[in-house]
Amino acid sequence: MSRFLTQGLSALEPYTPGEQPRDRRYIKLNTNESPFPPPQAVIDAAAREAGQLQLYSDPASTELTERLAKTYGVRPGQVIVTNGSDEVLSFAFQAFADAAHPLAFADITYGFYPVFAALYRIPWRTVPLKEDFSIDPDDYIGTRETVVIANPNAPTGLCLPLGEIERIVASNPDRVVIVDEAYVDFGGESAVGLLPRYENLLVTRTFSKSRSLAGARLGFGMGSEALIADLHTVRCSTNPYNVNRMTAAAGVAALENDAYFTRNCRVIEQNRDALTQGLRGLGFAVPDSWANFVFARSRRIGGRELYLELKRRGILVRHFEAPRTRDYNRITVGTAEQVATLLQTVKQILEEQV
Repeated sequence: MSRFLTQGLSALEPYTPGEQPRDRRYIKLNTNESPFPPPQAVIDAAAREAGQLQLYSDPASTELTERLAKTYGVRPGQVIVTNGSDEVLSFAFQAFADAAHPLAFADITYGFYPVFAALYRIPWRTVPLKEDFSIDPDDYIGTRETVVIANPNAPTGLCLPLGEIERIVASNPDRVVIVDEAYVDFGGESAVGLLPRYENLLVTRTFSKSRSLAGARLGFGMGSEALIADLHTVRCSTNPYNVNRMTAAAGVAALENDAYFTRNCRVIEQNRDALTQGLRGLGFAVPDSWANFVFARSRRIGGRELYLELKRRGILVRHFEAPRTRDYNRITVGTAEQVATLLQTVKQILEEQV
């Protein structure tokens, strides 16, 4: 770091994204991308906008906002469109948390939460997951903190029932509850239906996972019109043209081709079941997942050792070197062929351990 970096940022530990190596061709099962490309209609929509790059994008993302509102049964004023769902979270942390409104989130969850908290100098409390990695809803009942819950959670894949989410939201009427639903399209139950009843609920979503647009960087948030207006205040104070015109057009086209993505989600769920059963058949402990990944631990090989051996053989998975997770690897659900290759490779590695 330079000698000019402010003291407040000198100790900041930035978020570490999943590997995107260029040294060779890998089977990428490490960053929870979709194994399926977007349909041609989405690509064509983005390409048409590429001819107008000399013009700024619509700062309000009007067409996309209206389409999202129609898709999810809310009013346009209840939607904000962002550069990935990380930007919704960034805006929300700035808008709804500070020294007087500290944050509370799980000790094992999306790694950007503590990074944003540290960046914006917001006090936070990590809430330990239970021994089985599930969230105990009672830990968040009646807290005086701004609550953040990834549901389904990452990297565990576990999901709280909607009734428990509602209980948490209802018990904290004077604090915002942020429900991060990046993976909800793979079998989870969305909290969007609770919005008419709770002014303190913010739901964040992304096009990166179920809609095959990780490279486009598109996310959105939904909440009461007052909450969304607060987020727009932050957006317009930082980057009012936050979504480029190609990405916005791709988002509209993706919503218009919803059946394609719904089919892909069901295929991913089937492949997830095959991956889970296959790993369990090889002696792995694998919690039931409601996301497009599984969280797996072998009693025969360490988590980091397996990660490195898979990488050496051309397969990337995600390893988190922390005390409670170091024995596990998070494995993205790929195509049926990729799942079969992964399972065969893991079997070979384990046989070599004998």
